[in-house]
Amino acid sequence: RDLVRLLQNVARIPEFDLIWKDMLHNPQALNPQFTGILQLLQSRTSRKFLACRLTPDMETKLLFMTSRVRFGQQKRYQDWFQRQYLSTPDSQSLRCDLIRYICGVVHPSNEVLSSDILPRWAIIGWLLTTCTSNVAASNAKLALFYDWLFFSPEKDSIMNIEPAILVMHHSMKPHPAITATLLDFMCRIITNFYPTLEVNVRQGVFSSLTHIMEKRVLAHLAPLFHNPKLDKELRSMLREKFPEFCSLPSPASEIKTEEPVSMEMENNMADKDDSCYDNTEAAFSDDEEEVNTKTNETGKKREFRFHPIKEPIIEEPVDISPYVDQLEDQLKDKVVALQKESDMEAQCEIMQDIVEQILEDDFDTEQSSVVASCLQELFKAHFRGEVLPEEITEESLEESVGKPLYLIFRNLIQMQEDNSGFSLLLDLLSELYQRQPKIGYHLLYYLKASKAAAGKMNLYESFAQATQLGDLHTCLMMDMKACQEDDVRLLCYLTPSIYSEFPAETLRSGELLNMIVAVIDSAQLQELVCHVMMGNLVMFRKDSVLNILIQSLDWETFEQYCTWQLFLAHNIPLETIIPILQHLKYKEHPEALSCLLLQLRREKPSEEMVKLVLSRPCHPEDQFTTSILRYWSLKYDDHLAENIKSLLIKNNSLPRKRQSLRSSSSKLAQLTLEQILEHLDCLRLNLSNIKQNFFSQTPILQALQHVQASCDEAHKMKFSDLFALAEDYEDSTKPPKSRRKGPMTSPRSRKNTAQPTNTEEESASSSASDEEDTKPKASKRKRKGSCAVGSDSD
Repeated sequence: RDLVRLLQNVARIPEFDLIWKDMLHNPQALNPQFTGILQLLQSRTSRKFLACRLTPDMETKLLFMTSRVRFGQQKRYQDWFQRQYLSTPDSQSLRCDLIRYICGVVHPSNEVLSSDILPRWAIIGWLLTTCTSNVAASNAKLALFYDWLFFSPEKDSIMNIEPAILVMHHSMKPHPAITATLLDFMCRIITNFYPTLEVNVRQGVFSSLTHIMEKRVLAHLAPLFHNPKLDKELRSMLREKFPEFCSLPSPASEIKTEEPVSMEMENNMADKDDSCYDNTEAAFSDDEEEVNTKTNETGKKREFRFHPIKEPIIEEPVDISPYVDQLEDQLKDKVVALQKESDMEAQCEIMQDIVEQILEDDFDTEQSSVVASCLQELFKAHFRGEVLPEEITEESLEESVGKPLYLIFRNLIQMQEDNSGFSLLLDLLSELYQRQPKIGYHLLYYLKASKAAAGKMNLYESFAQATQLGDLHTCLMMDMKACQEDDVRLLCYLTPSIYSEFPAETLRSGELLNMIVAVIDSAQLQELVCHVMMGNLVMFRKDSVLNILIQSLDWETFEQYCTWQLFLAHNIPLETIIPILQHLKYKEHPEALSCLLLQLRREKPSEEMVKLVLSRPCHPEDQFTTSILRYWSLKYDDHLAENIKSLLIKNNSLPRKRQSLRSSSSKLAQLTLEQILEHLDCLRLNLSNIKQNFFSQTPILQALQHVQASCDEAHKMKFSDLFALAEDYEDSTKPPKSRRKGPMTSPRSRKNTAQPTNTEEESASSSASDEEDTKPKASKRKRKGSCAVGSDSD
């Protein structure tokens, strides 16, 4: 049926127009067995064809979102996907193929359905709400309802039609317009899709709605069809088109509509007991725990979740008979024995026998997937609860890695990579990874905790390349994400090893760091800081730390504070990250500003530091620059004065215009003379009550004199109080200068006063030197000679 959908999109191309004419009016001309378009529309599209409409990379990212990302944490992944694949006008046509793929290919397992993993309807809702083209929006709605139009319960899956009804149901409160437009589309498509087949389409839509109620995806449709948020015309049309589904339920049954329900379809029957997130000990944070507790106590379903209410785990016998029957006799006996055995040591012995059989020369490699399915079912308990022992000792660690499943890891470690058995076991692990993604971080734990695996962490890279992902960075980030969601203690335990063994994957971006700081508490933060101080952990390096800190500006407050604490534990010079000041706004980034301020107060001010501090816009509410300048002026007054003098003279535009063009610092232009004067004026007001005034220092007053002599009248008026300090300095120093230099006048001579002979000589010499170096025009030489020269002699 999707062939018909795609042919509709190109129907106006002449060559395809001819095909359409044959399909509609002369189907046998195409194939003797082809009876017409209805034959195609009643045929469910194979998953492989839907997958072919996406690139492998898109498919990987979609599968990741629908199997690994928790509801509520999807925005960053959706934003990335949008930027990567949906940012151009041409990419709008991809939305319908993405929706078809989600409906027809992504059929979540029982564990995913009963967890809080991002549901399919949420991704489809996002694709609909972000659509900017009317044509693309119409095609996207058609893609969502496409399996409804000719739905047959015998041939089609409930999983193909479930997303549409759930998008409408869950969008009613947050996005009522989406629900309304989808309901309107559902009504109108019956008559407008293909008038000749209106009866078939009507039957398909009715069958879909009936099947949805039978499978209790929604217990009743009346609350949706009768919702007061819908306009009267739409409600009237729904009553007209679907009277059978518009009868209001009794109060008793209406309550049931608020209860989550399970899906009964093929292998997707949601089994509450099989949920991999049911373990009450696997807590994420106190706040989330309290929210969940309140939710369960009141019996009210959280609006954005769609999964059965969690119940305590009841271990039931595992049925692996469908898989066991596919195994060869010898292997079959071992797997059955493993299922019956309850003693851990005996299980390990049987598991070793299974591994040895897999390594035999005559082993059929196609059996790996069957063995993986059996092991995944048999060892579900391995993946529940915490992996790391409560008390970490050598003995407890060795005991924790003695599980039967870990024997695969142990055998891998003992082999050489060029051994044929090595690739066989990697294939088995890859098959297991497809069925149970937690195997990835369990392997990382084994490589860290087991004595036998010391120095063998590179084995994980071979494992990552053997998986379907085939990429170390993607695999590592996904496994650490799974670990973060399941066991924060284990995440902290693994962190030093992961950073030291995979620096290229961990230090180049803030992805892993964000995972860590998003879930750790203050005690775990202190533990990581200690690891850094002892040299066991390096989370930042000079070439990437600035970018990571800039990324962190969008994180939560506690996450940012953790990031800065971890940064400060490293021995990285502050000059490396001081350029971040250009990105910090006082209203938006208080966390970074306060951390940076406290760090700057420990530093002796360099010219570069002072320049970046002064480069901040001067705003009455932004006290950052004034506060650090005040601190420096009291503790490092001489250094600060010299730095400010240097910056004032460099940014005094008239005499320094030519030099600023040659300057190697591209940031110099960002700091203006007016900015410096504004910040100095604020500092002057702040220090007005302090006896030992910073502005009494000679370098500051000399610089102010230098600026005053060449700045325009507007600046002289605006900063008159500041320049007045320099006038006082001039008057007080004139007599000593006269006594010391005899008949010479003050260096600050007025225009009417003749320049002293030695000053003229200095100016002429300087001009000659400039002419020799750069050959400037005579007029520029004259301008330089006429300027105040007190600073040049200094």
